[in-house]
This record gives sequence, C-alpha cells and structure tokens, in this order.
Amino acid sequence: MARVTVVGGGVVGLTSALELARAGHDVRCVRDVPAAGTVSAVAGGLWFPYHVQPRDRVVGWGLTSLARFTALADDPTANVALREGLLVERGVADRWWTEGLTGWRDAERGELPEGAASGVVARLPLVAMVVYLDWLEKACAAAGVALETGRVTEFDELEDDVVVLAAGLRAAELLPGVVVTPSRGQVALLANPGLDRWFVDDDPAGGMTYVVPHPGWVVCGGTDAPGDDDEPDPAVHAAIVERCRAAVPALRDAEVLGARVGLRPVADAVDLRVHEVHGRPVVSNLGHGGAGVTLSWGCAAEVVGLVDRLA
Repeated sequence: MARVTVVGGGVVGLTSALELARAGHDVRCVRDVPAAGTVSAVAGGLWFPYHVQPRDRVVGWGLTSLARFTALADDPTANVALREGLLVERGVADRWWTEGLTGWRDAERGELPEGAASGVVARLPLVAMVVYLDWLEKACAAAGVALETGRVTEFDELEDDVVVLAAGLRAAELLPGVVVTPSRGQVALLANPGLDRWFVDDDPAGGMTYVVPHPGWVVCGGTDAPGDDDEPDPAVHAAIVERCRAAVPALRDAEVLGARVGLRPVADAVDLRVHEVHGRPVVSNLGHGGAGVTLSWGCAAEVVGLVDRLA
C-alpha cells in the first residue's frame, strides 16, 4: 500500500483517486476547486474519443471506460444512460473509434443531413456530468479518499510516497517538460423538450454541431479552437443555438438556459507514465483533450497498475 496524493479534481483526477482507494492505497485528492467548477462539468458527457491521441492506446482506455459506464447505467444515482444517436461523416469515413465497439451500424440515407456522405448510428453512454461528478465525489468519500480544496504549487510540499498529477492545464506549472495547451470549448444549454437521441456533426459548413440530451437539459455545441478565454462569447452562443436548432428541429422552441465555456487540456498524446521529480515518483495522467470522460476509467486502471508497481 502507498500513500498517494492525487492533484486535480476533475473527472480524470477523481476517477484515479477512486480506483486507487479501491485498490487499497491511502489516498487524498487535492484540487483547486470542487468538481462542479472544473472543465469536466462543462463536458457534454457523450462517450466518444474526441481530439485525443495516440489512437492505439486510446481504443483500449476507451473500451475499459465503456464497460464501466455501461455497468453504471444500472445505477440511477450515477446518471449514466445508454442512448442511440448519429455521428455524421463528411468526406472519407474514419471509423477507428468503433474498434471493439458493438451495437453500431451504418446510417441509412434517410437518417443523414443534407451533404453528408455517410454516418454511424451507435448506442453509447451519455453521462450527465454535473450529477455524475457529485456521484464520483461521494464514491471517493465512501472509499476513504480525503477530498481537500487547496492549490499545490510544488511537489516538495507533499509528504506522500507517490503523487498522481491529473491537473489538466495546470500540469505544466508543476511538471517540467509537460506541454498541455487550452482548446476553447463553448456550449449552449437548452431545456430538453423530450430528446433522448444524441447527434454529432463534426464538420458541417457552419461549424461543429453536437446535441447531447440529458434529463432536463441538452448540451449543444460547440467550438474547438485555441484560446484561454473562459467567458462565453454572445455571438458564438447565438450561432451554436441556431445551428443546433437547424440540425435537430425539436429544439426550435426549447428554452435557452445559458452558455458555458470549458478549456480542454490538449496534448500531442495522453501523458500517462512515471516521472521522477526530486527523487519522488510522479505519475502523470494528462492531455486527454476532449476525451477526459471517455478515457477516465481506462486511464485510472493504468494509474493503479503504475502505483502498485511503485508501492
């Protein structure tokens, strides 16, 4: 057993902390803000490996998470649902993400929007993030994880045997050589008029369009562009609402509840390995881009394996 401090309290950090505690380690999780204030809370919550590399490892991590979310769909307190939806393909189809995935098919012509070449209809987990993050925090507490609010400025101030760094964009401040850059993701929240089917069109002429329904609200997006401004842009907001209503007509009269911005932690590849900092082992779990939810359980399982070997 090791004493472990997990730095970072979004979906990646909390899931890592939970799995480490369940594996028998003495764990605390230190985060700047509670989970509801992290970028994870802004995520649409659709299981899909978006804007993340390397593909060969992403597939394995994603399938592990898919199995866990599928099991959690039976737990009403977790707010995970399995729902069918459409991924629109424009140009050459690239279906690497379907490796190992069951329950998908080619979209029929009548299911596709104008100008689309093809598409995939799949049954995937939808994770209502605000509720799910609260479930994760409670699960951590029940497993014995000490949840602390604070800001770690250097590893030397920690007395534990192992540090797990899952601090997203802050990671570069703590770990030399790590490069994680922000990608600005703005979404609109609309009241749910009864939708249970998700929709993703990553490359229409008007911009990225996705509709991810949850009980009571729909996450509509979005943007994916370099930038660290976390304030919603009113013009971008209006454009998102317009194109999502055009793509899913059931949203035309839905009440607009607000706008949110999350800064995705993007890297050339997910950094999941052991570093040595001033003689201390530091396990990095960083650079998940737009796939933090999708890879959370799979990456956490690998973190446990690394810490087990260090203990």
